Amino acid sequence: MIRLITEAHPDAVLARLDGAAFFSLDDKHWPNFATIVWTDEHDDGAPSNLSARDGVFRVNLAVDPGTFHSLVGSQADPDYAALDTFVPHPAYAKQRLISILNPSHATLRDQLMPMIKAGHDRLAARRNR
Repeated sequence: MIRLITEAHPDAVLARLDGAAFFSLDDKHWPNFATIVWTDEHDDGAPSNLSARDGVFRVNLAVDPGTFHSLVGSQADPDYAALDTFVPHPAYAKQRLISILNPSHATLRDQLMPMIKAGHDRLAARRNR
């Protein structure tokens, strides 16, 4: 996943911390356009159950209000541990972040990568203003 994002966005700045990778366009200011986590240490209560499942990772990204509401806005009790399912971010849904665990190839191609590109482009436009 890290390679896919960096190849699609060669201008991305990648920061790695234990259990997480953050993608931005500026190494001094860190609004992220995507993050990947493979540990529960940053979550309250481990809702994605990442640490107990080898190879499971979560991609997080901010989306526009329309995308947020159409994908996850009606989820009253999301299953944060479900694979290949968009859910509101377990901690940052109020900031319109969504998450997905281990997206399938079709979800990655048809939905996730276009949303990552949109997030990248929004951040690039904001940076260029």
